[in-house]
Amino acid sequence: MVMPIYDDAPLRYLRRPIVNWTLIALNVIIFLVVQSEIFGDPLTVVRGFAIIPRVLFGEAQLADWIVGPPPALTLVTALFFHSSVVHLGSNMLFLYVFGDNVEDAMGSLHYLLFYLSCGVASGVFYIYATPHSILPLVGASGAISGVCAAFLLLHPRATVAGIFPPLSLALAPIYLGAWLAGVRPRSILGLRAPLFSFVASGWLFVGAWIVMQLINASMGEGGAVAWMAHVGGIAAGLVLTPIFKRRRHFLFDRRPPSD
Repeated sequence: MVMPIYDDAPLRYLRRPIVNWTLIALNVIIFLVVQSEIFGDPLTVVRGFAIIPRVLFGEAQLADWIVGPPPALTLVTALFFHSSVVHLGSNMLFLYVFGDNVEDAMGSLHYLLFYLSCGVASGVFYIYATPHSILPLVGASGAISGVCAAFLLLHPRATVAGIFPPLSLALAPIYLGAWLAGVRPRSILGLRAPLFSFVASGWLFVGAWIVMQLINASMGEGGAVAWMAHVGGIAAGLVLTPIFKRRRHFLFDRRPPSD
């Protein structure tokens, strides 16, 4: 998967995106606490707070020893639990890059409501798409998909820098060898060293990412990624962004008319 590392969209209204930073901190803290095994086996703890379609529809129940909230609340709690460091890191990177600009365009309270609404919508979309699944769904990616959709509508002309991790890892030995030989290449294969990043417009970067989610979902690609939840988050983000944004913040990077 292509990962963003920064964008050049400026903050126009907020000095600090407090809600976005808080969401990132909460996700990291919860992950560390769960992995510390203070409350028992991490997989068991996560399962109690995860979205499980058959449990939500009353077709199955969790074992008595698994502690968790009422099934309906897992549509929210699942957003703050992650299955691995990679899962957490990739989600938080997307949230860090795009979330501050979306919070800025909406205001902190509206952004929090928007984030949670997209997350819940993604979970609802997922359970109705896979009503008989017993696989637990956790992670902030549904809400973050909504954030990405919002960024696409709000800042399509911004420049986004990204990397393709497998390619970056493949090129790293070449760069290291050149560095040890006293050469400092600024780029390899047109990618900026040392992370081997590339730049694209916001509409191209996020738009391509959204298209990939739709393709994977339509092909029924499963594995560890719930593509249908991503689609639900994207749909919610596209619908809700015009409602939650500030009135004076125009869509598509348009500027307000001059007096």
